[in-house]
Amino acid sequence: MQRDSLPDASHISDNKDAPTISLRKLEGIPDLQRRRLLRAGLAITAGGASAVLAACGGGEDVAVAAPATPGTPVVPVVPPVVVPPVDTRVASFALAVLPDTQFYSRYATADENTQFQRKYGSTPFLAQTQWIAANAAALKIPFTAHLGDVVDQQGKPQQWVIADEAMKALEAAKQPYSILAGNHDVRNDVDYVNASSQSSNTDAQRTLSAEPYLKTFPTSRAQLQSTFGGRDVSGFHEYHIFEAEGNRFMVMALSWRISDAALVWANKVIADNPTVPVILTNHQLLNIASDGFTPLEVPYGLMLWEKLIKGNDQIFMTFNGHYHGAAHLTKINDFGNKVEEMVVDYQMAYMGGNGLMRLCEFDLTHNKIKTISFSPWVPQKPAATLNDFDVAVLTDASQQFDIDIDFKQRFARFNPGFKTPEVSNEPINERAKAAILANYVEPSLTTKKPAVDENDYPVVASTVAHWRLFGGAEGAVVPVGFTVADKTGNNPIYREALTFNGSIIAQEGDMTWSTDHHYLSAAPGSVRFANTVNSPLRMSYFTTQSTAAINTATFANGYTVEAFIKIDPTWTAGKNAWMNIMERDGYRGEVAGFSGSDPEECPLIFAISSLREVQWEVVPSNAGSRSPKANWSGEIIAGKWIHIAIVNDVTLNETVMYIEGAPVLRNSANAPGLAYRLATDRWVIGGGAYNRQRANGFLGQIGEIRICAAPLVSAQWLTARRV
Repeated sequence: MQRDSLPDASHISDNKDAPTISLRKLEGIPDLQRRRLLRAGLAITAGGASAVLAACGGGEDVAVAAPATPGTPVVPVVPPVVVPPVDTRVASFALAVLPDTQFYSRYATADENTQFQRKYGSTPFLAQTQWIAANAAALKIPFTAHLGDVVDQQGKPQQWVIADEAMKALEAAKQPYSILAGNHDVRNDVDYVNASSQSSNTDAQRTLSAEPYLKTFPTSRAQLQSTFGGRDVSGFHEYHIFEAEGNRFMVMALSWRISDAALVWANKVIADNPTVPVILTNHQLLNIASDGFTPLEVPYGLMLWEKLIKGNDQIFMTFNGHYHGAAHLTKINDFGNKVEEMVVDYQMAYMGGNGLMRLCEFDLTHNKIKTISFSPWVPQKPAATLNDFDVAVLTDASQQFDIDIDFKQRFARFNPGFKTPEVSNEPINERAKAAILANYVEPSLTTKKPAVDENDYPVVASTVAHWRLFGGAEGAVVPVGFTVADKTGNNPIYREALTFNGSIIAQEGDMTWSTDHHYLSAAPGSVRFANTVNSPLRMSYFTTQSTAAINTATFANGYTVEAFIKIDPTWTAGKNAWMNIMERDGYRGEVAGFSGSDPEECPLIFAISSLREVQWEVVPSNAGSRSPKANWSGEIIAGKWIHIAIVNDVTLNETVMYIEGAPVLRNSANAPGLAYRLATDRWVIGGGAYNRQRANGFLGQIGEIRICAAPLVSAQWLTARRV
């Protein structure tokens, strides 16, 4: 059986010697238990389990067996009471939703060292579309909607090749889909701010012949879809009408930054199909608040609400990507009816989304829209590569939920003839989950042991510097000039003065000791960097001496950099974007052979981005021309300790970042060693510089930082225990 297809009927129900359990019975069982049931080979019935119950009694309903021999007492025989099987069938269909695939397209290319293929032997984008194609018939999926950001860098042709290949899997299976351009798919990526924004950077101002999106997904390609209804004159916006359960539905797919003219077109399309319920797909509409759950409306989404959604009662549901995570909002339109809005985007999760997609089951029998999110790619990955982040089916409330909707009543004003057909199939989402989990063996969890004392960690010979930021009482101030020893004895760091270039940039109480630390760090404490803001600048930091040996280290044979950090919960992008965990001083534009952008930056940047990603960006130490190379994590949760390891292996020609032991997706190649500008350029802990000025101080806690002149394996990291 193929890993990405549903078990066939014989696999599901013909094992007569096995115990049986219905797919309906699987509901409510915890995921781990459900997976074990599936792995145990339980026969799964299509219509629900039936039971045969025995009862005792007498009277006219009791049958009497004939005596076996003369004189044998007559024994009453109770006829079995047969409970008829419960009919769990429904009338339903499912819509497949593909949120932002940009990193799948990017990191499958040769430009990015074919990271998916080399490590896993497959790619998540193609795994998604192949799964849909293989299961569309069995799971009654009449249509697939892509939410945009098809690629990450619209100017890189290889990424469009990957996207083209993935979507061709649907075309080959005659599985219709809609597609739209996200901000990463267009040449001018400028956000909407207010009504005046409509005069620039919309589809109306683009040079259409130069847009890569329209070259890969032209109107002629869209016309091959059996559901295709049309595109606007720009070619960026399209609509489809599909049939399901005897009813017609429209998907209106609007690309990034729709023009007023295209909005007129969209309104007319809906008016020309007055009885058809509409699902609106768009790249940007609904956002997610900082709690990761609460829906948050944005100006562009409110513009669409005013100009398109609220006045068209046919629009009952919207989907968008763009914003990282998932949320759901119910709004009321001009007709007093509900519009269900969903945002879903997994690009900042492990492996750029780890193949996660969404399936929405429209249960016309029970008047519900049932939503699940899962990955068809995770079960395909080699078992040896799996870790705690490889979750095949998401179970939290924002990923798996039901929406109550009386379809006939909701559509009554414009489609009084909407049909509620006879039941015909088992619930779809439970079968989809069962299919995914039946082929997935959960990774064995490695037991991680906290340190028994402050020296319970592997000491490695290649250590160049190891700074352990602990020692004072909880809340005590780290005084200016205080020196933190380097375990090698070569590169101590000290707290810098409160002024820089004559300006006061800190208060002494901004840096204090804490007993809080990562549970796997043997260092029993940390330093808290408080009250940090970018403007007006306020920051506290440590530096090496200008004569430190590490200042001239180039790490030509590779390196491993580790850090334990916790971002303060009060962090905001406006005040703390691009804050530095560590930097290496120096104006990188003056590094010999430098070629690239942002010469004002330092040659080594270890920072937290405006999106709370970990950034590792360095100028390599190779001879000749050299440009900066960067690694990026996904979004980091504030208020939680994390361990970061960056491993540069020159024999493998790659630099890999690990967060909590798991490799990130966005890694770099061809970046040997670390360049520096001058021997007197110092290393900075908790801050950095830009254009020769101190900048971007850290807000949060730092426990340990260790730098080694060799690529280390995880058994040698600070999260391991001494041998």
